[in-house]
Amino acid sequence: MDEAFGLEESFLGSVTVGERGQVVIPAEARDHMGIQPGDKLLAFSHPTRQMVCLCKVTMLERVAAFLKRVEDEEREED
Repeated sequence: MDEAFGLEESFLGSVTVGERGQVVIPAEARDHMGIQPGDKLLAFSHPTRQMVCLCKVTMLERVAAFLKRVEDEEREED
């Protein structure tokens, strides 16, 4: 990524928490991140406990597969 990634560039809208703790992800954010109905997202607390970070499960699955490949290659080298 050539451009600096700051708060202004990453802002995709605002949400309101409903009585049942539900939020609606803004359309711009869904489009930007390729989130489709039925996609599974994981919610993480930021260390400051002032942010909730959402991550697609499929992204973490790809990261896990990559880390397994790296681990397997390291074992082969030993």
